[in-house]
Amino acid sequence: MNKKVLIISSSPRKGGNSETLADEFARGAVEAGNSVDKICLYDKKISFCIGCFACLNTHRCVIHDDADIITQKMMVSDVLVFATPVYYYSVSGQLKTMLDRANPLYNADYFFKEVYLLATAAEDESNTFEGTEKAVQGWIACFEKARLCETIFAGGVNVVGEIVGHKALLEAYEIGKRL
Repeated sequence: MNKKVLIISSSPRKGGNSETLADEFARGAVEAGNSVDKICLYDKKISFCIGCFACLNTHRCVIHDDADIITQKMMVSDVLVFATPVYYYSVSGQLKTMLDRANPLYNADYFFKEVYLLATAAEDESNTFEGTEKAVQGWIACFEKARLCETIFAGGVNVVGEIVGHKALLEAYEIGKRL
């Protein structure tokens, strides 16, 4: 079955390691016959949520910027993929802001059921990724039809391009191909 996959890459660096990981996931998903749309947050204008909750009635945000457009794409996607560098043991600020702005989805008739998390970090300690996964799980917990299907963590990569040759790239490709 052809799935509509939306990848949100939140690296602030164009061509960064988490974006490279996302590209491999996308390559596998496309080869499997899925439709893939990748959005990079580094070139988007996204304001902070103002907590007005008007979106719970309208399913649209009162702030008309790129987050409103991205949220509407999230709503009609079968699969969401979040790619993020790990900053201070959590998701990037760019991804956190986007997830906050996706509040119009909360009580909407969204399509997504599968969520994947791809993360990279300079550190490679066993606990480096725990807070990142917990942050995304906290968001997913608000969507009863959705579940975190798989995660990929590539530790020990810092400088752009350092992920080349990392085993996580093949893992991302294979998971994308299994969609």
